[in-house]
Amino acid sequence: MMSDQALLQSIQLGNVSLKNRIVMAPMTRCRADNEKNAPEQKHVDYYTQRTGAGLIITEGSEVAPGGRGYPNVAGIYNDAQEAGWKKVVESVHKADGKIFLQLWHVGRMSLPDYHDGKKPWAPSAINPETEMRNAQGEKKQTVTPHAMSIEEIKMVVESFGEAAGRAKRAGFDGVEIHSSNGYLLHQFFNKNSNTRTDEYGGSMENRSRIFFEVLEAIKQHFPEGNIGCRFNPSLHGTFGIEATEESIPFFEYIMDRLNRHHLAYVHLSEPFTDVSDVDYLVTDIAKHFRPIYKGNLMINNEFDRESGNQVIEEGHADCVAFGKLFISNPDLPRRFDLKAETAEWNEDTFYTPGREGYTDYPTLKEKRTLEA
Repeated sequence: MMSDQALLQSIQLGNVSLKNRIVMAPMTRCRADNEKNAPEQKHVDYYTQRTGAGLIITEGSEVAPGGRGYPNVAGIYNDAQEAGWKKVVESVHKADGKIFLQLWHVGRMSLPDYHDGKKPWAPSAINPETEMRNAQGEKKQTVTPHAMSIEEIKMVVESFGEAAGRAKRAGFDGVEIHSSNGYLLHQFFNKNSNTRTDEYGGSMENRSRIFFEVLEAIKQHFPEGNIGCRFNPSLHGTFGIEATEESIPFFEYIMDRLNRHHLAYVHLSEPFTDVSDVDYLVTDIAKHFRPIYKGNLMINNEFDRESGNQVIEEGHADCVAFGKLFISNPDLPRRFDLKAETAEWNEDTFYTPGREGYTDYPTLKEKRTLEA
């Protein structure tokens, strides 16, 4: 592609060179409907179709059985899953793509149904008071989770390290730590979900301790330049998280600490809901955190070609991650290059099994051929 669009310029993220700044965002798709919850040929096809992206970040991949909270997610804790992801990576690389695996533990955002009737784990025994779906697709209310012991926290940190080792053997270019959207690490960050009084609760240093321990565990397998992390500083009222007056200062603290590291990138989300009337939250995340974090900054949520180019041109971000647009437009970078129309997605097939709404969206070339 020869273009003067900011999104289509190459960039170096740590140790990884990208052909453009268009990133495929991590998106749960619930397609691993097999006994081992391992990636299959349809996963290979899905990710390979989207290798026009400068970087693909996979769906969140559970680092341990205890990290499950959604049906049919392709994890990274058994041999079949590792082998399945290896096939995905090999195909993506053959198509000149780059791919990171997102490492995920949902914590209390789960149901006993996924854990043989036992309570899901969390920093504190506080119910997120929301609904989740079990493996049969039935909506159920969440329960008061099990408050993790120090030993159990260490076990989870170790599971992130072991998952990173599997990701390395599968050939991934890097990994992204899912420390966002109300899942386990975010639960430790938030004072409403973490009321611990030990070294993992209270101060900002203590509440971020598990994140930095996870980072160190992953560094046993990947250098920092092949590691990214994701945060959602203004998350409020969704995924069981209620923000506090300390939420933004906390993420300012963690960003400042990350300046001492040399990560591939930090991935931030603009607010998922309207927080303009919440005076202690930030409505423009990229603009707010760009002066604080000195490394590569990735931003996502509701961007299109115009706003994506603009946020890079204004210097507020280095890359933009696109989610839903990549679902229905496997050739999204090509469409941006041509300034062509983009296809609409079908939300009814976001989380259904099979290939419908997964690998059957046509490229622009295929669409025009069908219309000819």
